[in-house]
Amino acid sequence: MADVSHRPGDISGHPDAGEMRDRYARMMQTRGVTAVEELVILAGLYAAVSGWTVHFAAAKPELAISNLIVGIALAGLGLCMSMAPERSQDLNFVVLLLGAWLIVSPWVVSRDAGTGAILSNVITGACVCLFALTAGGLLMSKRRT
Repeated sequence: MADVSHRPGDISGHPDAGEMRDRYARMMQTRGVTAVEELVILAGLYAAVSGWTVHFAAAKPELAISNLIVGIALAGLGLCMSMAPERSQDLNFVVLLLGAWLIVSPWVVSRDAGTGAILSNVITGACVCLFALTAGGLLMSKRRT
């Protein structure tokens, strides 16, 4: 049996220990960005079901379908960005555009959408834009350090 020079459970002599430390440090630096991207997932899920929760899907089905598509896209982008936040700088711009679309879509897709649909879309879109700008700012500040 070979003589082991380190204590059991000590991995400091492991050949990949340095790489594991670096990866853990990168993950900890983007922890705040991941939290913001998870809020994008929640906002996307809300946008996807908002036509049925705010009850405008029957009166304005085109707006409900638009919200469903944009909401699913936002949730998917948020999931991708939370899994790899260091690579999500470019996707933040897409999230920002989708948030802006949520804000203007009641007037573009449906001429007289109704107060509930307008408020739901404007508030959700503003939150998504805020999340995208916050995540972008956090990523830019992390890159400087």
